[in-house]
Amino acid sequence: MLDHPRGPALLDAVARLLRDVLLPQLQGNAAFQARVAANAVDLAAREMRLGPAADAAALDRLQSLLKHAADGASLDALDAELALAIRSGAIDAQDPALRAHLWTGTLDKLAIDQPSYAPYRRAVELRAVPTHTTQE
Repeated sequence: MLDHPRGPALLDAVARLLRDVLLPQLQGNAAFQARVAANAVDLAAREMRLGPAADAAALDRLQSLLKHAADGASLDALDAELALAIRSGAIDAQDPALRAHLWTGTLDKLAIDQPSYAPYRRAVELRAVPTHTTQE
């Protein structure tokens, strides 16, 4: 068992080194490549932090959509089964549970891949706003 720091924290340190120490000393293509490397390291850290929970949630949603017991099927296998079910019409493309699964999965992927993407940030903000209904 490793002591701290672990994977994501180590990757954060490498990204900081690239951005704060090396990048200011570089120019042109070398600066561009350092920026790309820092972004890739950031993405890997986010995937380590957020990926397991996103995958587990997707697996739960897929098992529910496809009416599977927790039978050990992989996420990839269930994704393929869902695609076939949609294609065959066994699951209606307008099914609210399907749409919720796809939207949530999209947001989870963007949280890892492009968390500063403006439409993603707006979608997250809108999701966080509670909706209230008034009863009279």
